[in-house]
Amino acid sequence: MDGSQFIEELRQRNLVANVTDEVGLAKLLSTQVVPVYAGYDPTASSLHVGNLVPTILLKRFQLAGHRPIVLVGGATGMIGDPSGKSDERNLLDDTTLAANLAGIRAQLSKLMDFDDPNTGAAMTNNADWTRGVSYLEFLRDQGKYLTINYMMAKDSVKSRLEGDGGISYTEFSYMLLQAFDFVMLAKSHGCRLQVGGNDQYGNITAGCELARKQGGPQLYGLTAPLLLDSTGQKMGKTSTGERIWLDPERTTPYAFYQYWLNRADDEVPRLLKLFSLKPLAEIDAILAEHDQDRSKRIGQRELARALTGWIHGEPAIATVEAAARVMFGGSLEGITEAALSQLAGTMKAFDIPRADLEAGVGIVDLISRVTGDSKSKARTLVQQGGAYVNNSKITDLEHKVTLAHLATETMLVVRSGKKDYYLVRVG
Repeated sequence: MDGSQFIEELRQRNLVANVTDEVGLAKLLSTQVVPVYAGYDPTASSLHVGNLVPTILLKRFQLAGHRPIVLVGGATGMIGDPSGKSDERNLLDDTTLAANLAGIRAQLSKLMDFDDPNTGAAMTNNADWTRGVSYLEFLRDQGKYLTINYMMAKDSVKSRLEGDGGISYTEFSYMLLQAFDFVMLAKSHGCRLQVGGNDQYGNITAGCELARKQGGPQLYGLTAPLLLDSTGQKMGKTSTGERIWLDPERTTPYAFYQYWLNRADDEVPRLLKLFSLKPLAEIDAILAEHDQDRSKRIGQRELARALTGWIHGEPAIATVEAAARVMFGGSLEGITEAALSQLAGTMKAFDIPRADLEAGVGIVDLISRVTGDSKSKARTLVQQGGAYVNNSKITDLEHKVTLAHLATETMLVVRSGKKDYYLVRVG
């Protein structure tokens, strides 16, 4: 693809905030396969929604015929990046770093192609070229090229200097270390471009400047707008402050899907163009249909499917949508164990001995057990038509719940009223 056309498509997809030299970069992208890198801080063993912007950038460059380089900061992760933070992060020990690096490697290997002989992604760790360099060597060979004035003029540093807490020398050094990464990747992998969120622009341009002063090839930077919601806050957390992880053990695929399904209408066009791998013309058609009746949430559903399929695999879409139907009062016929288990973190779970269901548990007794209400209150609920087993209303006070009511091999769903769901697990 022509470099100018590719950058323009990125811009239409809301993936361009700043480019260091757009004309030069477009020419480079038009004439060769360009190794392009993004960095990831190994502060946890899983990536989260906030990491999706650099990841989708690498994915799009790969689809355009270029080669992604994933840099995991095994060295810089021990220091921390001041960009966008008001406090210095905790330093990580070697054991924690190793575990986090392994988790991130495993996740990213599912999100882009690592096997293609020409454009396959490469995984790198800046500890490989940083840990063997002494402090004096680093000052002699790298530190002399960037002035304090230059570094203090960057927004990421300036904002911390103006704050009450200031910035430690450790974190102040981060910019130079990241610039060193860019120079080293240019030497070892022929990397000419770094991408990331716009909060990284100062660090990226420092790498371009360091390479220029050392007489290296011209390096380029491209940043995307930060992932913000309609209120201007960084996206990636629920309303309760819970972070949305890519690891299904931390955030279930169901909760991940629901996070995107619940985006506001005015967020959908930007997010769908940003994350969907479909051509822009198809996305425009989806958005036109979405605008005809926004109550159908067509755009949100397409967004949730696109991201869930990419992060958790296409089969996960059917599983989470089956689980969603349960939560909206749909039939449990044909529901699988995998689909129902998605709801374990969404509804309250209650364990019951298998022997109890073999003998049969009265509906009043079961409602009382799972809700914690008195049997008198449970009896009233049944009489008023507010008791459900597997979304089927139960009004007979003498009704017995048995193994025959299991929706899957080990689970059934009890509902009290319109909104209170309980996952009953039989052990």
